[in-house]
Amino acid sequence: MTMRTPPAVRIGMVNYINTAPIHEIWKSRPHDDSWRMVEAHPAALNQMLAGGEIDLGFVSSHEYGIRPEKYEILEDLSISAHGPVGSVFLFSMIKPEMLSGLRVLLSVQSKTSVCLVKIALEKFLKVSPAYIEGEVRQARKLGADAVLAIGDDALRLNIEGSYQYCLDLGELWRRYTGLPFVFAVCGVRSEFARNHPELVNAVHRELIVCRDLGLGALDNICLLAAPRIPMDVDVCHRYLSAIEFNLGPFKQQALQRFYTYLFEFDEARKECLPLKIRKVEE
Repeated sequence: MTMRTPPAVRIGMVNYINTAPIHEIWKSRPHDDSWRMVEAHPAALNQMLAGGEIDLGFVSSHEYGIRPEKYEILEDLSISAHGPVGSVFLFSMIKPEMLSGLRVLLSVQSKTSVCLVKIALEKFLKVSPAYIEGEVRQARKLGADAVLAIGDDALRLNIEGSYQYCLDLGELWRRYTGLPFVFAVCGVRSEFARNHPELVNAVHRELIVCRDLGLGALDNICLLAAPRIPMDVDVCHRYLSAIEFNLGPFKQQALQRFYTYLFEFDEARKECLPLKIRKVEE
């Protein structure tokens, strides 16, 4: 009798240290060879999931909002924060409230953060800058007065302290909405989930197990993650302690509020609500 080859699954993982509590544990545990982890920054993972190059994984919240017909959101997984996130900043040489008409460079690594900074500036602070796109390290050369930086780039710029003003966008969102902010969801292609429900559920469960184990071993996780920036281990611990990885009702409410703002910018489709949450089966 011919043995049936198990279906393969390609899993997207953000390659910033904010996923270390999940990713480091994942790397330490045995998995079937057909389970392949693909590491990239959020914008690249968005493109891969949309194009069928990965089957599920962490992608920008914006990606689900703009293509909701393609995806479901895996229950109880996110990259989020209730207040300061510590790695999504608007760095500025002048007060952010004075940026109307001035150049703000937008990181191309996460569409969610690009949308969030536009909401923060235009809706909350009532300013209308001139946006340009580029690499964070090119901001001064491109004549930008402010720059959106995310992930490890943001951590490094914050440590350097080369900008006079540093606005944590997670904190600003909470100040104006009273809600946490969901930067990324764990999305699965709907077609893949229909064809391989048991496999998706197995990976879903394993990601939750890795998250829970990682949060329980944060001291050790920080020893592994801190040198990647580099940053002090205690600073890394404070940073990762503020990152949350669940997606309960309050986070879902926050995600819905974000999409409501995105409708105004024509950056999400109305079909993204109500959220399509795929529950994990024990």
